[in-house]
Amino acid sequence: PLVTVKDLVKSYGQTQAVKGLNFSIHRGELFGLIGPDGAGKTTTFHILGGIMNATSGEVLALGKKPRDVRLEIGYLTQQFSLYQDLSIEENLRYVAGIREVPPEEFEERSTKYLRAMDLLRFRDRLAGKLSGGMKQKLALCCALMASPKILLLDEPTTGVDPVSRREFWDLLATVVGDGVSVAVATPYLDEAERCNRLILMHEGEIQEMGSVPELKAGLHMKRLEVRGGRLETLEARLWSMPGAAEKIKDIQAFGDRLDILTAQPEEAEALINAVVGNQIDRGPDTQSQPDSRPESVSIEVQEPTLENVFVNRLKGKVHVDTETRYPLVEKPEKSADEEAIAARNIFKIFGDFKAVNNVSLSVKYGEIYGLLGANGAGKTTTIKMLCGLIKPTKGDMVLCGAKSNLRSPALRERLGYMSQKFTLYDDLTILENLEFYCGVYQVKDRLKDERINWVLSNSGLKGQEGMLTGRLPGGWKQRLAFGAAVMHQPEVLFLDEPTSGVDPLARREMWRMIREFATDGTAVLVTTHFLEEAEHCSQLGFMVAGELVAEGSPSGIKESQPGQLLEMRFSNMQAAYELLRTTLDSWRVTVFADSLHIVVDDPELELSKIINVAKGAGIDVIEARPLPFSLEDSFISIVKRASNGNGTKVNAA
Repeated sequence: PLVTVKDLVKSYGQTQAVKGLNFSIHRGELFGLIGPDGAGKTTTFHILGGIMNATSGEVLALGKKPRDVRLEIGYLTQQFSLYQDLSIEENLRYVAGIREVPPEEFEERSTKYLRAMDLLRFRDRLAGKLSGGMKQKLALCCALMASPKILLLDEPTTGVDPVSRREFWDLLATVVGDGVSVAVATPYLDEAERCNRLILMHEGEIQEMGSVPELKAGLHMKRLEVRGGRLETLEARLWSMPGAAEKIKDIQAFGDRLDILTAQPEEAEALINAVVGNQIDRGPDTQSQPDSRPESVSIEVQEPTLENVFVNRLKGKVHVDTETRYPLVEKPEKSADEEAIAARNIFKIFGDFKAVNNVSLSVKYGEIYGLLGANGAGKTTTIKMLCGLIKPTKGDMVLCGAKSNLRSPALRERLGYMSQKFTLYDDLTILENLEFYCGVYQVKDRLKDERINWVLSNSGLKGQEGMLTGRLPGGWKQRLAFGAAVMHQPEVLFLDEPTSGVDPLARREMWRMIREFATDGTAVLVTTHFLEEAEHCSQLGFMVAGELVAEGSPSGIKESQPGQLLEMRFSNMQAAYELLRTTLDSWRVTVFADSLHIVVDDPELELSKIINVAKGAGIDVIEARPLPFSLEDSFISIVKRASNGNGTKVNAA
């Protein structure tokens, strides 16, 4: 192994951040660290990178102390650490100079990595003018300039759009294929699925270690996907059934399905059918009772996800308050068919540039609508128009039933807005920030204490009220900012990347809160770069270059994809990957741990072509099987087809 860690301990005074870690990382291995905030991942990386000394234990990189081989280690930290007032080219030259990269090798490497990251055409742009995703891609290029043997990446894709993230991971696959050992910490469990091996950390200790299939198999459970019926009440009805706690381990609600984790799939399925059947009134008044109509549900048995492993292993170790309910004030009930947000053919033009081009969408009360797109697709501009911050160049809008005067103070009091950028005051305490927002939103005194208590309880900050907000980690800041945005019980809630950098447990709790607001009648419009998270939305819209190119439910969008997704394994994975990315459109091929995921339009014809091309290069096909499209696969496919001019708008109810 290139990295060996034995009995690693790191203490800060009386606090042990890392408690006796043992693991190794092999040459050409993609090794993942996952865990909630405060698990000790960043501290471990600081020690592996030679930045910090261990309190005790042994850490060897290339057989030596990390500090002695720092020129052989590339390290991408959580904070953007390059120079904002230097261009892409200048940042690369600066790093190459420090790392003693020969000039002739600089030209070759910089061109190679910038091309892989689609940054070549921007090489003269200042780093400070880059989007979040482009900054992270540049940081990776800089980390690779010295051709390190070990690469450490601490949450490298936070705030990175799905297209850029795919480019990021495709470059990592090439780097790993060249024999570099890569260790990556990520809050995104769909990304962690790409790793060869993982460790799950909590409070400085390893809870689980192994490959993704090993971790999933170790659960000894199945996941039931339930669709149809009255999903909004099904979870509560299931838990109320006798014996439910023995048969069901966990239930998670998504936009158009429930995921049920169980060690007894047949018994759990029978329980679901019993609950659905219990709703059927077979008496003579069946026709007159709207809630007595039969429910048609579909149940599919699937393998557990990595999130199931994560949540199941840490359940009980992390306390989350789910009992404190938001203190609601009775408001006039809205019809479920009433539009809370609507856009009709809206445009936003800056000079010669069409940032938003003829977009129409509708969000009803009680609905969660997800607006997705790559950086620069027009999402944030669209949100700013929809919530009245900027005027459209042309087109009509509806907001909370109003068609005009959308910027009036009376209307704004009915909106909640959580922006991409952290909007609380770093130099105020947590409590002072919440009190400030209560004042801004004119929350009545009798409600103020209850709502502040709700925010503190649900964000896990009870007892920390006096801490300066600037000292909070990113994930905690996001939870606090969400609480501030809903302090006044808004009718319409705009959330712009609300869970960026939030760990999976905290993200799950934030979405539970978002669903509660939707259930109580709030219309929610959310943007996210995290496609697994978009499954929580009831409706989705995909934007490309200012246009809405796809719309529908998460399941509908996945099912509407042309062609087939294949999972394939070859005798020489790296050679197969490089070969197929030149044989097919490069976006169609990506690496997942020890397999390739390949999108084909004509499965029979193209599978035989792939097999023949591989055989011609002396590569054997070990396995090929169809997979259902994930939302990420669907997004990449829709965006790439639209960008290439051969996509038509997808309407998938």
